[in-house]
Amino acid sequence: MFTWPEPNKSFVSATTSSETIDKAWYFLVKGSEIAVNLDAQERWQPFTEMDVARFSAAEQGRHFLGSMGDIACFAIEVNDSPGLSFSALRMVLGKFDHLMAGLVGRAVQVCNWFHNHQFCGKCGAKTIIHKQDRAMLCRECGIASYPRLSPSIIVLVHRGEEVLLARNHRFPDGVYSTLAGFVEPGESIEQTLVREVGEEVGVNVKNLEYLGSQPWPFPDSLMLGFHAEYDSGDIVLQEEEIADAQWFRCDNLPAIPGKKAISRWLIDDYLHKLGIAVSP
Repeated sequence: MFTWPEPNKSFVSATTSSETIDKAWYFLVKGSEIAVNLDAQERWQPFTEMDVARFSAAEQGRHFLGSMGDIACFAIEVNDSPGLSFSALRMVLGKFDHLMAGLVGRAVQVCNWFHNHQFCGKCGAKTIIHKQDRAMLCRECGIASYPRLSPSIIVLVHRGEEVLLARNHRFPDGVYSTLAGFVEPGESIEQTLVREVGEEVGVNVKNLEYLGSQPWPFPDSLMLGFHAEYDSGDIVLQEEEIADAQWFRCDNLPAIPGKKAISRWLIDDYLHKLGIAVSP
């Protein structure tokens, strides 16, 4: 069985940094975009203290994320500035290794959470930063607003040497992927999986197998990955969401997502179980 990478294995989350910092990584965020910083091999890398000093006029605020060993990690909110170029996180995800993908996603989510909770959702009063937690606190009614996470399932439905893949209306032409959907109030993860598969493609599944998870900051999902065995039913599309869905032989798959996505890992893992070579 393949092992899904643990992007933040040695990362320790915290809200307050030490007074002395010897080494730091900085992630510059504008809205939902990340400032691009590439090395000579076109690999993405964090900004340094020297870089941040050059763009100090654009800084709007900073958030301590935690530490990677002895490296302090900060998200810095910035405006446009000469010398900075930005990209939507989804467009540059392929340039990150799993470690950086986790840290960059965290930086974007923390900045967006901070902006979205400047006022209390109950009474409308101005909020302040909680002294200990990653939260915005209302001094009027005491509500603490933590960064939002939206749990969702993502599942590869299989039937022997066939897998059920679908494409929604936002996918690039010809690209198919696994099925996914958000958890609703009152549901277990397993109930969500069965409901979503039934709603999106009209089939029933059994023998659910949990394999792993991946943070997915678009904007705030946590993807819980499964395999599920086909049980019964014919494909019936939820047409407002699904453009097409088909059974594909595992040795003749269509274009599928890249290696950085958990959907691809679920597919590769099933191919590995069948003894079918996995493409690079």
